[in-house]
Amino acid sequence: MKTQPSPIRRLSPASAFALVIAAGLSLTASATPALAGEMHVTVQDQSVARMVSLGGSCNACELSGRNLSGATFTGASFLNATLVGANLRGAELMGSNFSSSDFTRADLRGVSMTGANFSEADFTNANLSGVEAQGSRFIRARMGNANLSGSELMGANFNGADLNNANLRGSELMGATLANVRAARADLSQSEINAANLSNGDFTSVSFRGSELNSARLTGGTFTRADFTGAEMNRTDVRGTDLSRARGLTQEQIGRACGDGATRLPGNLTARSCTISTLRIVRTPPAPPRPPAPPVPPRVRNIITLAAD
Repeated sequence: MKTQPSPIRRLSPASAFALVIAAGLSLTASATPALAGEMHVTVQDQSVARMVSLGGSCNACELSGRNLSGATFTGASFLNATLVGANLRGAELMGSNFSSSDFTRADLRGVSMTGANFSEADFTNANLSGVEAQGSRFIRARMGNANLSGSELMGANFNGADLNNANLRGSELMGATLANVRAARADLSQSEINAANLSNGDFTSVSFRGSELNSARLTGGTFTRADFTGAEMNRTDVRGTDLSRARGLTQEQIGRACGDGATRLPGNLTARSCTISTLRIVRTPPAPPRPPAPPVPPRVRNIITLAAD
């Protein structure tokens, strides 16, 4: 079907996007910051499959309750945007900045958000099951009661985030940062948490049942009533950690972990001490230049004098 140019072609990206969404129209769009924020928008017929592609910036946009399923936000800036109850199912938010945005009760199932920034964003009661968020930042994000089950979160940074009552069952969190989080009553069962940093976090009543915590760091964390039944703990760092009120721990598990004299364990369990390998790079100063070679002495000349008879 032939498309007609939208009358909002010459508006700013934020105004154009807001008007199109408010009208409930499907669109294709592209924004190029190099063109002073110009956005080109073409409205499609309602019978055509929805396709939204956005770049540029739309800070503080009001998108609550909007249907943005399948939309593509590539390298976009949506700081402080409001997307309460929005439908973003199957969208792509790769490399975009949604810091301090509000995703309360939003549907983000299956969203690709690799390398995106959600620092201090609000995902309370949001559905993020099955998201791909490798390397994304959720620093100090509010994710209470959020559903992140079955998600790919390798290398993601949740430092200081609120994960109370969150569902992360069956997620991949290898190398993730979960330091300083508040994750009371969260479900981390059947998850891959290998080499993750859980230091100084509150994991009260968290379920780690059947999870892999190999080489993870638990130092300084709170694990009161946490359930470790069937969890793998090969070389897990529990030095100085209080696990005395944790549940489901066995000597076999603790015997594979790495503790010290300050590790507190339930019952008669004892921890072994390990040598925690660290890579230290020592940069030596460059060798001083060689002194110049001494000058070559002049060649000795043999002078022959001929005497006349």
